[in-house]
Amino acid sequence: MEEKKNQVSHDWVVEKEAELDYLKGTRRKEVAEKLKEARGQGDLSENAEYDAAKDEQREVEMKIEELEAILREVEIIDEDDVSTDQVNIGCNVTILDVELNEKETYKIVGSSEANSFEHKLSNESPIGKALLGAKKGQVVEVEAPGGVFKYKVVKIERPKK
Repeated sequence: MEEKKNQVSHDWVVEKEAELDYLKGTRRKEVAEKLKEARGQGDLSENAEYDAAKDEQREVEMKIEELEAILREVEIIDEDDVSTDQVNIGCNVTILDVELNEKETYKIVGSSEANSFEHKLSNESPIGKALLGAKKGQVVEVEAPGGVFKYKVVKIERPKK
């Protein structure tokens, strides 16, 4: 069975690659220096600085492995090619909460890129799933633990550069 690629924006990939470069270069060197200094203090069996540096090294290496694995499994969405005929990954969508009469604008993104503080909504979230494929003017229903919520698609547009 073919594994599903996680769809992300080009900007997200650039950001994660920069983080990976930082971890592989700067952070590895910093941790190596801490280990060297801790070794210079003598007996390693009761050396808290050495233990802390080894823990830090393990964390950095785990984060590097995690980022490399994530980046191997992504599909970059070309936001310039995103259709605005219907809601797709990579587009901005303005929705109206029918009950509360409140508008919100979200960018529909893959799960790795989702961030509610930045109004980036995962395509795998209940609202994201319901919105995918919806057209302007369409009302979608989202089942949630608090009940069924209705959202009207007000506007679909490409992200602004």
